[in-house]
Amino acid sequence: MVDLVLWGLASYGAAGTLFAVAFVWRGMGRIDPVARHAPLTFRLLMIPGSAALWPWLAARWRRALRVRRGT
Repeated sequence: MVDLVLWGLASYGAAGTLFAVAFVWRGMGRIDPVARHAPLTFRLLMIPGSAALWPWLAARWRRALRVRRGT
């Protein structure tokens, strides 16, 4: 049981880290226009939080893309 929990946490962390890099690089500016011109130091600070909250941010990013496309 402990192995399953640890495997789940590791999977969540790995997926969050991959998402955070992509989100900070491309998605952050789509959700918040002010963040579009944020310096690199700010973007690096956003990686841990983005990795932890990746399901919520993924939904917001997807919604922002839908609104942008008009669908």
